[in-house]
Amino acid sequence: MSIIWNRLLPHLKSSYAQIGCIVVLVFVGAVIASLLPWPMKLIVDSVFHGEPLTAQISHLIDTTSINGGVIILVLLAVAGLLLHIMQRAVQMLQGWVETGVGEKLLYSLGEEMLQKLQKLSLFYHGQHPSGDLIRRVTTDTQCLQEIVLGVCVPVLTSTATLLMMFLIMWQVDSTLTLVALCAALPIPFLIRALSPRMTRHTYNHQESEGRVMSLAEQTLTGLPVIQAFGQEERQHTHFKQLSERSKKDYLKSVKAQLEFSVGVSSSTAIGSAVMMLIGGYAVLKGSLTLGELLVFLSYVASLYGPIEVLAYVSSTYATAMARVQRVFEVLDEVPSVINSGKKQIPVAIEGSIPAVEFSDIGFGYTADQQILKGINLSVSAGETIAFVGTTGSGKSTLVSLIPRFYDPDKGCVKINGVDLKEATLESVRSNISMVLQDAYLLPLTIAENIAYGNPDADMESIVHAAKASNAHEFVNKLPLGYDTVISEHGSDLSGGQRQRLAIARAILKDAPILILDEPTSALDVNTEALFFEALNRLKEGRTSFIIAHRLSTIKSADRIAVLDEGRIIEVGTHAELLSSKGAYHALCEMQLGTTDLAA
Repeated sequence: MSIIWNRLLPHLKSSYAQIGCIVVLVFVGAVIASLLPWPMKLIVDSVFHGEPLTAQISHLIDTTSINGGVIILVLLAVAGLLLHIMQRAVQMLQGWVETGVGEKLLYSLGEEMLQKLQKLSLFYHGQHPSGDLIRRVTTDTQCLQEIVLGVCVPVLTSTATLLMMFLIMWQVDSTLTLVALCAALPIPFLIRALSPRMTRHTYNHQESEGRVMSLAEQTLTGLPVIQAFGQEERQHTHFKQLSERSKKDYLKSVKAQLEFSVGVSSSTAIGSAVMMLIGGYAVLKGSLTLGELLVFLSYVASLYGPIEVLAYVSSTYATAMARVQRVFEVLDEVPSVINSGKKQIPVAIEGSIPAVEFSDIGFGYTADQQILKGINLSVSAGETIAFVGTTGSGKSTLVSLIPRFYDPDKGCVKINGVDLKEATLESVRSNISMVLQDAYLLPLTIAENIAYGNPDADMESIVHAAKASNAHEFVNKLPLGYDTVISEHGSDLSGGQRQRLAIARAILKDAPILILDEPTSALDVNTEALFFEALNRLKEGRTSFIIAHRLSTIKSADRIAVLDEGRIIEVGTHAELLSSKGAYHALCEMQLGTTDLAA
């Protein structure tokens, strides 16, 4: 528990004042709760049975007058009302402060989680369903709120209330107080016996819920494919199976909590029954007044309330610990790409050291499956390199090493002579613009999407980039032009329109290294020609990497590297590789369906 607190305490620093206020309100509430039964005790004993009041009250009221009893009754009733009003006011104020603290704690841990997930590599995200990660960020981060407000505050409240009531009960009747405490003895044993089961079943339920959310997210994201292949029923069956598993885990968790609840309730019920027998007998003997018995029974009822709260806190604690475990699994994950470098990438000098250099690169997503093997390639500043090869040959993996989406298992990648592991991630990625095969757009305006990599760009620069990517014409036809807000994932635009906006975004960033992964996959022949006219102008002085299957996209590259099973087997210009009649010649022949490739 101390380790957990050491890790969670930094999130409480901004809430110390509010937490201190809650502590004060807890003790004020405990004092008021201990005073609540006394007006009724005085009414029963002094008004109804004629017991003498204390000397202090007798000085204020003439109890010998005819109306003395009525005055006492009214005053005690008003006192009881005021105590109840004060109690509700304190509870409302405490609830208001707790709500503010709870929201602050919830978002504090959520921010740390999201920040950590953004630092983890694409390999980690490829291994973990996004739906489960979303649940960890949005739901499991409630653990800090639950520990502070669902465990610590109730424990403090109950402890303060129990202490006040125990002291008063002991003054009224020590024997009855001991009986009341004996009835609570089984509760710690119940906590010890059932708490581990509750934690285990709650954790399993959280894991099951994460899988359900992941499948729901995958189904909605992949709906076009699911509908196209008629797999709706299959997805429904899978969802139903995961839901059943989640339901079973939840029922196991609830069962453990109910067993605990029944044990606690039985213990307190037995204690209350014994208290009524012993207390009633004491009143019949005359050793205890009826008012004192009522006060005592009121305290007993109130006493068992905090005891049961302390018992049920273990259930909340179990849920919180299960969530803490899932949160720490993410926070403790060691990033495969560590931003520990201190160097800045220098400006490239054309004709000197290579702009990008791959030295003896070896890489695999798993230890037993190497994707890249012994890659060596030097790329000069301003040079355009095209990577070609069959599906799975390692083209996209190789270019993913340049922005450090992954780090090679062997060898190193350098930009302008600096090993990427020795440079800051910010410095590396600020030198790179990318256009991926799936153009991802955010639900922002078109202007904001284009300027996403350069938020300070003015409108003139945004329009210039749009014109260069051949997007300006269709943007102008939209009702709000560049102020049009794109729907999520850009679903209200065609594939070609999304791709051209992504190209404009990369152009506007104006980075010295340009990576294009199938940039023309969604463009028609006419649009592709216009795009490459602009691209040829814009890539002057830039180092460009192109992955494409279309011959028209790659044949103008300065050099073409052919990959096969993770190795570079050929490097040369389009004409050189054709004349060598090797792997590149075979790929072109396969694509064009002719052996006449001289053109």
